[in-house]
Amino acid sequence: MDLLAGLAFWVHDLDPFIFQIREGIGPRWYGAAYLVGLFLAWWLLRLYYQRGRSFLDGPKRETLFYALVIGVFAGGRLGYAILYRPSLFWPNPLKLFEVWDGGMASHGGFIGVALALCFCARRFHFDTRALADIVATTAPPGLFFGRIANFINGELWGKVTDFKYAVIFPDAQQRPYFRPDLFTTYSEQLGRYVNPRHASQLYEAALEGLVLFVYMQLRFWTRDPQKVKPGHLTGEFLIAYAILRMIGEVFREPDASLILGLSRGTFYSVVFILVGVGLILVARRSANVDTTPQAAAK
Repeated sequence: MDLLAGLAFWVHDLDPFIFQIREGIGPRWYGAAYLVGLFLAWWLLRLYYQRGRSFLDGPKRETLFYALVIGVFAGGRLGYAILYRPSLFWPNPLKLFEVWDGGMASHGGFIGVALALCFCARRFHFDTRALADIVATTAPPGLFFGRIANFINGELWGKVTDFKYAVIFPDAQQRPYFRPDLFTTYSEQLGRYVNPRHASQLYEAALEGLVLFVYMQLRFWTRDPQKVKPGHLTGEFLIAYAILRMIGEVFREPDASLILGLSRGTFYSVVFILVGVGLILVARRSANVDTTPQAAAK
């Protein structure tokens, strides 16, 4: 295809609804992504127990699952309001419940999960760090499908580029997002000059989802870090996620004001790296500590 003719760039036209019961009402791919991610997390936890890699039997998995669901959704929503859109939510806190308008933050979701883990560890009489090591390995599938849903929604698009596999996102062609000073091409479908952009959502799906999943599964199945060095695998997860997220941020258009010249995703990822390093240092100092439920109950 001739790039100069503006025909090589696909115009995003995916429907965020799986189907609509009536105009604007119906199940969305974004919600389905969360359900699939949670289902796969449940399946992995069940597999770990069957293979003797986890103490989480059926009742414990059920309790953990409910706590994680609350942590993910409450943390993700509150994180979005506090970390990315405080000016939108503080005047009208009830907007927090308008989930159909979107708005979830992965960093906030992690914080919600951490609180859920603390609750469950205390309830199960189990080491919080060891429980976190198990749960951390189940997170990447949810991240993967979440980013795919971001792409379907046509949100969180990438920076302007002339890369031949760039995508034209219609919502990004209105001011203040349209940048006539950057690369533009004429779109016959939209009838105007537009900015093609990186499909950064798909890049992040591959990095935060697939790459991180492979790494975490290899670490979990080839060693017993949650038993030998509780907290070490969680630290690795936070560091790996943060680095992969920062790589994705290179191609992503900032969706909020910068902090110290960094996109918010990058800035919060730096914090995650520091927390991850701290967890690893503590884990190495407390290596070979008995983290079984019986020991934690003493």
